[in-house]
Amino acid sequence: MGKTRHIQARMSQRGIRQSMVDLTMTYGIKQQDKIILNKKGLQCLLDELQSVQKIAQKMMEKGGLVVVEKDNIKITTYHLNSYHSY
Repeated sequence: MGKTRHIQARMSQRGIRQSMVDLTMTYGIKQQDKIILNKKGLQCLLDELQSVQKIAQKMMEKGGLVVVEKDNIKITTYHLNSYHSY
């Protein structure tokens, strides 16, 4: 998606980084021609990230996770340390 000179100038003037715009575009709520990521939405995002981090840390302790799938059907799963070391 393109950007106008106007948004580039405003981002520069207001200290808004492209990564912030990207987060808003991904997690914000569309309201007519605007996409809004307010404090409540940001708090939900931060809570979700904390949850994902905890899960990832538990998985890391086990060396990772493998899910075996064929034809879009999940067959089995196991901790990476329990079978092979990749």
